[in-house]
Amino acid sequence: MAWYLLAWQRATDFSGRSRRTEYWMFQLFNFLAAVLLGSLAFGYGALFGEKDGFNMFAMCMGVFGVISFIPALAITIRRLHDIGRSGWWYLIAFVPLIGGLILIVFTLLDSDPDRNEYGPNPKVPGHANVVI
Repeated sequence: MAWYLLAWQRATDFSGRSRRTEYWMFQLFNFLAAVLLGSLAFGYGALFGEKDGFNMFAMCMGVFGVISFIPALAITIRRLHDIGRSGWWYLIAFVPLIGGLILIVFTLLDSDPDRNEYGPNPKVPGHANVVI
């Protein structure tokens, strides 16, 4: 959970690096939060009728998506920085069929072992943004 909170604390920080653990823990907890929120919204809306359940679900998911978009974008860009790529590589996700897969592979790659142009390796002990 600390990794998820760290990602929200750095929500508008598009510089620096984020390690795989931070990225994937953010994705996991963001998914779980969306499932929980969606289930609660659908259940609450369903109390008032079938159509209201779907409308409440759609509205809550839309709001959650808008709120979590910037932190998700920021952590993905920092993850790309961690492997030595520019944040502009995020746009590859818009290439049909293969772009999203390439971005997933990039997020699975290990960090550059040394300092790169985006900062020091976050795996090095004593780095200010690492939660242990």
